[in-house]
Amino acid sequence: MQLIECVPNFSEGRNPEIIKQITDAIEAVEGVQLLDVDPGKATNRTVVTFVGAPEVVIEAAYQAIKTAGELIDMRQQTGEHPRQGATDVCPLIPIANITMEETVEWAKKLGKRVGETLEIPTYLYESAATRPERQNLATIRAGEYEALPTKLGQAKWQPDFGKNEYNDRVAQTGVTVIGARDFLIAYNVNLNTTSVRRANSVAFDIREKGRLKREGGKLNGKVMKDENGDPLREPGACKSVKGIGWFIEEYGIAQISMNLTNINITPMHIAFEETRKSATRRGMRVTGSELVGMVPLKVMLDAGRYFLTQQERSTGVAESELIRIAIKSLGLDELTPFYPRQKIIEYRLQNLNARPLLNMDLRAFANETASESPAPGGGSISAYVGALGISLATMVANLSAHKRGWDARWSEFSEWAGKGQDLKDQLLALVDEDTNAFNAIMTAFRLPKGTDTEKTTRHAAIQAATQHAIEVPLKVMEISLDTFDVIKAMAEIGNPNSVTDAGVGALCARAAVHGAFLNVRINTGDLENKSFVEDVIKKGKAMIEKADALEREVINIVERKM
Repeated sequence: MQLIECVPNFSEGRNPEIIKQITDAIEAVEGVQLLDVDPGKATNRTVVTFVGAPEVVIEAAYQAIKTAGELIDMRQQTGEHPRQGATDVCPLIPIANITMEETVEWAKKLGKRVGETLEIPTYLYESAATRPERQNLATIRAGEYEALPTKLGQAKWQPDFGKNEYNDRVAQTGVTVIGARDFLIAYNVNLNTTSVRRANSVAFDIREKGRLKREGGKLNGKVMKDENGDPLREPGACKSVKGIGWFIEEYGIAQISMNLTNINITPMHIAFEETRKSATRRGMRVTGSELVGMVPLKVMLDAGRYFLTQQERSTGVAESELIRIAIKSLGLDELTPFYPRQKIIEYRLQNLNARPLLNMDLRAFANETASESPAPGGGSISAYVGALGISLATMVANLSAHKRGWDARWSEFSEWAGKGQDLKDQLLALVDEDTNAFNAIMTAFRLPKGTDTEKTTRHAAIQAATQHAIEVPLKVMEISLDTFDVIKAMAEIGNPNSVTDAGVGALCARAAVHGAFLNVRINTGDLENKSFVEDVIKKGKAMIEKADALEREVINIVERKM
């Protein structure tokens, strides 16, 4: 399924009734998932995030722009944030199984409909821009709403869609900018000052375009120019970062307001660190930060690993711990609580019902296994036992990274712990996947078999489901076998006080390989693809032999060290 994200910014952040009517228009479109609504009183702006298939996202965006144009009167609108329309900007962002080029075409379809049907002058920006000078939003928004009476009507400002004239309709709605872009993070860093001037000095240090270059490096020095008469600039520390300083009366502090336009070039934690360094040089202190809208999971995990590395601590910890470290290190909870389930995109999209076993506590999982239901069965239990085995080895790695006197080896053990966490997560995912595979077989058997066509369809579904039910435990075997690398290493070089934990991990890994192979074999009897069956059995037997040998090696190491 193709997925795109839409993050429209509406020029209203103080009236909850208006905001609710706009978001209601979005949610009324079937198939759209509203992820986040982030209003700001001082900025008088609300950032909304929703996702879905392209068709429904475009429909929802259109309805939201229509509603905002009816309810927001730009003649009365004021706020800290630059703006020029009721729906100031409406970017589309490719999320899954869709290219930027395809997303651009959807942006054009939306822009055309808004410009022609709603009669709101519409400009295209970023990847959808029709002219190079319109790629940058700030260029299009120059002069803001107040400049529209003089801008519209000029050939230079001919909208991509809609009329090039300032009329009563435009006086109320302003203009809008629609585009397609990569994921952007709206991010504010808090300072212990109320001075916008000093905040701007930090922003100029950070943002890519930096500040104007002046003679003698003095604030009041004459602006230096190149041979064409264009002002020279001193670039800032962070590429793909836009930023300004402002005062937020609601919080009583100044902030550096940034847009991180390419998080692969400048991730959030680097922008934070460069801001901290600049503020310190200028006699100020960063007290925390604020995330506007939502963020990909990777951004939080990378930040957590960065700050743990700065502390020379193992980064091979659970995902939840990495996120906790990122929140505390960046001060994301200074102004308002930071809830990962609400702010991280993948968590909002996550269907908790798709992983019912993993969401159970230990007692519930055991009770479900012991019930009269045939699933979860041996396959799921094998995957879970394998996950427990590698979890023990990962624990040994983390304990070793923090062992007194082994400080110089923290990164070595951190790497082992990271490998262990990855293998653990893969095996945990297979706990529910094995049960889902079994349920798929049962579903196939319940298909109708009256007509010849129905019989053929049912037979094909049973065969496909059976093959998948073989492939899942085979994957459990492969990953469980891979865990021996970490387990054996921790038995050999890990904290000697925990060597028996590595030994128990080896026992679990061997049990997982043997248990999963039983599931493989029981399902091969019903599969007609005999060449596939022969190949699977051959691979399985080889993995059994290898698991037995590796377990013996680990246990011998443990016995020797005890």
